[in-house]
Amino acid sequence: MREALFVKRNTDKWKAIEDVLANRGDKPDPDDLTDRFVDLTDDLSYARTFYPESNVTRYLNGLTAQAHRGLMQNQREERGRFVTFWKYELPLLFKKSHPLLALSFIIFVVACLLGALSAAHDATFVRLILGDEYVNMTLENIKKGDPLGVYNSRDQSSMFVQITLNNIFVAFRTFVFGLLASIGTIAMLFYNGVMLGSFQYFFYERGLLLESILKIWIHGTLEISAIVIAGCAGLTVGNSLLFPGTFSRLESFKRGVKQGLKISIGLVPIFITAGFLESFITRLTLPPVVSASIILISAAFIGWYFIFYPIQLNRKLTS
Repeated sequence: MREALFVKRNTDKWKAIEDVLANRGDKPDPDDLTDRFVDLTDDLSYARTFYPESNVTRYLNGLTAQAHRGLMQNQREERGRFVTFWKYELPLLFKKSHPLLALSFIIFVVACLLGALSAAHDATFVRLILGDEYVNMTLENIKKGDPLGVYNSRDQSSMFVQITLNNIFVAFRTFVFGLLASIGTIAMLFYNGVMLGSFQYFFYERGLLLESILKIWIHGTLEISAIVIAGCAGLTVGNSLLFPGTFSRLESFKRGVKQGLKISIGLVPIFITAGFLESFITRLTLPPVVSASIILISAAFIGWYFIFYPIQLNRKLTS
């Protein structure tokens, strides 16, 4: 959409918001003000994407700041910001990040295949990657008829806290390593991919692939997806240094860090959910159809929120 048409279509709406903030019109209730703020941030996101250096972007930025202060005065700031971030800001950010998300996914899948291939040709490779203690414990559990008994070995609540914090730390480290011109992030993706590939081959070699998938991927679907998305965040930071485009390298870097940090924050609820599933659900003996349903629902959510919804939202804004 041309900038002039964008301004023409929205001028009346912006003028109405100005009147509300200046108390020249009827004073709205907090819900109405929140809705107006969401519409305004929607327009600001669009302007930042397509007219980043334009006067209209600066105008909307100032008007949004005024609306934000108005929300604080009505004690609804947290609710409005929460809705805006999850419904508009993060999905639109992901739309711009899809190429790097695809690159992160490709790196991870290639590493998985190399991990499986290495395990297939070297009997000691799995021990090198997973450690002797874990391999010996799993072999002992297989003899007992409970190959995935490791998930029953700890208290549920402490396991939930430990796993969730560890996953968040791994994601944050993957993001921060993007500061090393993306090389650190690529290394993290590669290491985790090789680990997953060798891990799954270990069970395949013993005829337990399907059983392991139906159990491990109850939480693994969200957990692994989040690691790939964290890789996207790290690559965003690294590429901002390598390819600043029309911005100065410092300005590009600041933008990249901000975008990558928002992506990483967006992963926290996913890791909490994955930690809950691993601690409280994975340990249960579920019918295969229930396990498969949880896996498919998790995969559908990841695909919808991080891929299809951003495309749909962006198409709606640009139509």
